[in-house]
Amino acid sequence: MIFEDEPLAGENLPILSGHNSPGRFERVLRAGHFAVTAEITPPDSADPQEVFDRAALFDGSVDAINATDGSGANCHMSSVGMCALLSRRGYSMIMQISCRDKNRIAMQGDVLGASAMGVSNILCLTGDGVQSGDHPEAKPVFDMDCMTSLQMLKGMRDDGQFLSGRKIRSPPQVFLGAAANPFAPPFDYRPLRLAKKVAAGAQFIQTQYCFDMEMLKTYMAKVGDLGLHEKVFILPGVGPLASAKSAEWIRKNVAGVHIPDAIIKRLAGAQDQKQEGVNICIDMINEIREIQGASGVHIMAYRQEERIAEIVQKTQVLGSRTPWHPQR
Repeated sequence: MIFEDEPLAGENLPILSGHNSPGRFERVLRAGHFAVTAEITPPDSADPQEVFDRAALFDGSVDAINATDGSGANCHMSSVGMCALLSRRGYSMIMQISCRDKNRIAMQGDVLGASAMGVSNILCLTGDGVQSGDHPEAKPVFDMDCMTSLQMLKGMRDDGQFLSGRKIRSPPQVFLGAAANPFAPPFDYRPLRLAKKVAAGAQFIQTQYCFDMEMLKTYMAKVGDLGLHEKVFILPGVGPLASAKSAEWIRKNVAGVHIPDAIIKRLAGAQDQKQEGVNICIDMINEIREIQGASGVHIMAYRQEERIAEIVQKTQVLGSRTPWHPQR
């Protein structure tokens, strides 16, 4: 969708009253639309065309694109680099920033630079441990964590100062987010942890993969009991599973991802397991749309990014609107 006061296609919008950023993503959420975001796989390359080609797969299907920051503690093109490239093309980017690799000085500098280049959304993450990636000998930083980094960036934006107290002449105009995992034990603590992130400054939440709809509904009900659905926009995470075998591997090896036996059984019994994974994802999005407090979905289609347009189209989750893209 293109807003009436958008000066040129793809440029940042004027900041409305009650908004923190000039970005389209915040506008879509505050307007009450069901938002769709997706993760772009960062290339192991310095070729910008690879980034543009991958982003083009999402054209007309998503409201914002997440650029991951060394996800899984593996090295790829940086999130700030990808956001710089795609923001210049007009894409609405969500820059993930991990505390694993940067101290407070680097993080604050990256956010200022990202905001200057047109990035309007920042997702704060504590980050995976280096032992899980392909550089286990790397020295982790963890000067901050998700909570303290949210507080720091909120202070930069709202108070116009660095964590040191030094003034910022032109503060970053950003919409702040965080991640949540409804399925990590202890389960009863998850809504309370979400409340802490909201208190620290999170305005939108993207969750880990949600394959167990009953557990998600229980989590969202508790979130509602705390009144958090009125304070933060929550986008449950979904994604197509490639096969029953890959689902088994994810269930055993990826912390906090719960895949019910019924999902694996459904995949195993399908003639085309990859297509069935897409069908399951579509079914889940349709269920999530009916959950109170769900403001959208975050689609993580690792190595299946080309299926996102199909998933969004078949759910008709966008209704009559078409998110902005460079070819409009």
